[in-house]
Amino acid sequence: MNRLGLFVPLALFALILAIGYFGFQLDDPHRLPSALIGKPFPNFAAERLDGEGSGPVRRADLLGSPVLINVWATWCPTCKAEHDELLRIRTLAPVRIIGVNYKDDPAKARRWLDEYGDPYDFNLIDADGALGVELGVYGAPETFLLNAGGEVVFKQVGAIDSHIWQREIAPRLAAMGVPVDGGEKSGDAG
Repeated sequence: MNRLGLFVPLALFALILAIGYFGFQLDDPHRLPSALIGKPFPNFAAERLDGEGSGPVRRADLLGSPVLINVWATWCPTCKAEHDELLRIRTLAPVRIIGVNYKDDPAKARRWLDEYGDPYDFNLIDADGALGVELGVYGAPETFLLNAGGEVVFKQVGAIDSHIWQREIAPRLAAMGVPVDGGEKSGDAG
């Protein structure tokens, strides 16, 4: 009986580890669950980075056609790696791309866009991260695809690359009636 008493705690510990390992394992770390999928994009009010427009941009301003919402920052090296793909997407589909400049210095963000190119229709300022909290942002970059009614249909945590474009975003846009060029690079395998 004494030996059994030694193995019970060890067996319970092993069971807890197994449940933790298998129960919380994610197949793809870029597919973190989002409570927003299938729900309306949250209400918000944010100023534009370029200072244009009269008053803050609101959720209603995003309605009417599909839109990509890209959360980015100048301090984010992955955002720089993603930037060329966003510029390329701009040439592949007539979809609005709205940036959310996340926890960043607006002056640095404007200089960054001048230097590297601007794929966005416009950018929203989220200096304190409040909009990011509403979106459940884990960090930059993150991208949301909204349908014309403002419902979130896809979320990408991490950089968008040509494979994410071809496999996830382009087919969804095409299903929403947006004419899409697949934009396959030579050497890309489908």
